[in-house]
Amino acid sequence: MTTGISSASLSIPAISTAEVRAALLAREEIALLDVREEAPHAQSHPLFAANFPFSHLELNAWTRIPRRDTRVVTLDDGEGLAVRAAQRLRALGYTDVRVLDGGVHGWREAGGELFQDVNVPSKAFGELVESQRHTPSLSAQEVKALLDAKEDVVVVDARRFDEYQNMNIPGSVSMPGAELVLRVRALAPDPATRVIVNCAGRTRSIIGTQSLVNAGIANPVHALRNGTIGWTLAGQKLEHGQQRRFPDTVDAGRKRQAQGEARAVADRAGVRRIEAGRLAELETAGRTVYRFDVRTPEEYRAGHLPGFLSAPGGQLVQETEMNAPVRGARIVLADDDGVRANMTASWLAQMAWEVYVADGLAGADFAVAGDAPRPVPESGVSPQQRIAPAQLKAWLDQDRDQDTNTVLLDVSLSARYVARHIPGAWFVLRSQIEEAARSFPSASRYVLTCGTSLLAQFAVADLQALVAQPVYLLEGGNAAWERAGFAFAAGEDTLLSARIDRYRRPYEGTDNPASAMQAYLDWEFGLVEQLGRDGTHGFFVI
Repeated sequence: MTTGISSASLSIPAISTAEVRAALLAREEIALLDVREEAPHAQSHPLFAANFPFSHLELNAWTRIPRRDTRVVTLDDGEGLAVRAAQRLRALGYTDVRVLDGGVHGWREAGGELFQDVNVPSKAFGELVESQRHTPSLSAQEVKALLDAKEDVVVVDARRFDEYQNMNIPGSVSMPGAELVLRVRALAPDPATRVIVNCAGRTRSIIGTQSLVNAGIANPVHALRNGTIGWTLAGQKLEHGQQRRFPDTVDAGRKRQAQGEARAVADRAGVRRIEAGRLAELETAGRTVYRFDVRTPEEYRAGHLPGFLSAPGGQLVQETEMNAPVRGARIVLADDDGVRANMTASWLAQMAWEVYVADGLAGADFAVAGDAPRPVPESGVSPQQRIAPAQLKAWLDQDRDQDTNTVLLDVSLSARYVARHIPGAWFVLRSQIEEAARSFPSASRYVLTCGTSLLAQFAVADLQALVAQPVYLLEGGNAAWERAGFAFAAGEDTLLSARIDRYRRPYEGTDNPASAMQAYLDWEFGLVEQLGRDGTHGFFVI
């Protein structure tokens, strides 16, 4: 294990747009990492550039790029983060790290296509599916008319349950995308019942509906055209805070039918098979292998295969580059029902991944309980730099009576900081500590915190290199402060960095301007044309 991360300057070679494109076209393994925060990433990036913020690099690198000799390319848009990230990756043990020549600007100047928003490969693929298969859909007005007339209709929401709880079509039931083929007949056993699939925008509605069509379900199936955006733009009301979820159990007959349907779809898509006992054979030299359990997070925590990460199938298709940033890698999927892995794999195969389904699994194989551990490097923070909540509280109280000033910096996600933070804490993005240092209040000492101190520990060395005063880490972070019984504050009055760590999706909530929602839909409609101009994707549609 790495025992520390050197900040020494390292010589990082550049790589051209043409070389990156050649690797993508040849299906070679390459991790193209946009190390900016999510909001600037969403403004403009190459198709397969995974958002991999420098701020969280150590927390994600060893899990998401498991092979240390992977070809890694970092990029930014002139912020200087690409070189810093490349140096940090070198220090973490990666041996083939380069910086994209010219970054985003260089990609554009070399004739490369640039994309907006997040999870673009999946969204562009969804639009390609609809354009080629003419996925059946109904408008918001048509769906509301069916519901108002109490027609024989069920509406299933293919997003995550938390997204469904935020806002949903009235009367709809949460059924994330990977669950549809397995469970929809339990909700709509009469083949005459119309099934309508929705998400917030378009992609998961299209993929969910086409999954049911591909599987050959007898029910009439339609996507809700443009999802909750379309519903809102039509002036129709959404529900909030609902708890309706898919049926937990599937009877044996329906399960067998779904298994046969899913296997047939996977075979049509060219999904590969591997027996559970032969999984190690995929770990050949020069190949990255991602192993994902596509069941629900609850099922995963109850028991999963060793070495498999939780990635519910619908979200894996939606957020592929976030889960598997090494384009060209192998992906192995597992479930305990023979449906969800096959349906998920069928989509990943069409997105030009080399994907396998693990066969021959038994209940005893799902023996590892809880969440998978996240391998992270040691931060190098000494015991003397670690302080308990009581010590921080004493310092903050002392500052009011003496000529001292403890500057507390919180590097949590901005949304979490705004919701709750230690009184007096300043929000700062770890990637912008150097810029923010110019605005720091005068300090006797600095203390860094975040939710648990897992991220903040890596910012200690960053800050100590910039300031003469001692820098400390709140051991256990804000969670330890809470356990100690100390108070919290809320709000965004003390921001040293802009809240660019998360891009506000136009399809989130109902308070977005109608113009922004319509612009998002217009952007999605143009993705197929952009795919054609880019030319590196390799997608096909069965």
